[in-house]
Amino acid sequence: MTQIIHKDEAYKIIGICMEVHNQLGKGFNEVVYADALEIEFIDNGIDYSREKKFDINYKGNILPHKYKADFIIFDKIVLEIKAIGCLSPANVKQTLNYLAVSKLKLGILINFGEDSLKYKRIVL
Repeated sequence: MTQIIHKDEAYKIIGICMEVHNQLGKGFNEVVYADALEIEFIDNGIDYSREKKFDINYKGNILPHKYKADFIIFDKIVLEIKAIGCLSPANVKQTLNYLAVSKLKLGILINFGEDSLKYKRIVL
């Protein structure tokens, strides 16, 4: 039997995202959802960092541009948020890249731009 990585933490995060989507609905810019999420994380005692920057190493050189993840939750989950018509394979690849540079194992990709909240668990 396969164990689900960070199951309880992911459940909490997705529940908070559902609350934000229920309150705001679709149609706002991504930053509005990020602001609302930040309030929910604080109110729920969730340890997070917002827009955390990660170095990108290329052949032993640190590139001048950084990867900036929307949220890092509990120092172990990348939360990438979107407010678009529908998620695409490119969004999944972006989240996988965040996981690779952060050395974390679980990413949650959330889309607030649809009638109901859509999410994907992405494991590296």
